[in-house]
Amino acid sequence: MGKDSTGSGKSLDISGSHEIDDFVRLARTVAATKGPASGRLILALDATMSRQPTWDLACHLQGEMFDAVGKAGSLAVQLAYFRGFAECRSSAFVRDTATLKDLMTRIDCRAGNTQIKKILSHTLKETARQKVDALVYIGDAFEEEISALAEQAGKLGLHGVPVFVFQEGRDARAESAFREIARLSKGAWFRFDRAAAATLAKLLASVAVFATGGVRALEARNLPEDRLLIEHMRGGAR
Repeated sequence: MGKDSTGSGKSLDISGSHEIDDFVRLARTVAATKGPASGRLILALDATMSRQPTWDLACHLQGEMFDAVGKAGSLAVQLAYFRGFAECRSSAFVRDTATLKDLMTRIDCRAGNTQIKKILSHTLKETARQKVDALVYIGDAFEEEISALAEQAGKLGLHGVPVFVFQEGRDARAESAFREIARLSKGAWFRFDRAAAATLAKLLASVAVFATGGVRALEARNLPEDRLLIEHMRGGAR
């Protein structure tokens, strides 16, 4: 995932190499706390310019997921994103979700093409080092060849890493690709829009529950959003 895939490099609202170096040092201090986590989740964001109009909404919903994760206290989350024409970065896996939430809100959108293949490859490398329980991807466009990503999505499914795709907008090509990535990885696809903000926040929290305890944890909690997530994962309403 670029030059920072094994470390903790993630960019803020930055423009020069000194600022990037400073942030890499900062991100590496955001360490997991209080023993091992019971689950690991990667939250990956498309931060290209097309997402600028709804970026604040996305940050708010993702922030609510972090709040839910923080209360549970047992899930380690890594924030990953791409923007521009080659920038693709990730943070450390952390349980200090308040800090991660703050870091996320400082990312600014920049013009560029999608780099979803890098996100999937990065997730495979991370789970080879230590099990990743779920990947959440939020984006609105797909500018790659689905054939180049299908194998990676299938491998994630074989490794037990479902991809939960939340799509902004109604781009038909993106929807087709996102649904296929979700299907091959044994994950789920959802529409991500302002009208469904409350439901989406709850769904993101359900993904966090899944990452810590699997389907059994969702079934035990048995909230409407948990049942919806299970239904989508099993192929219903997709």
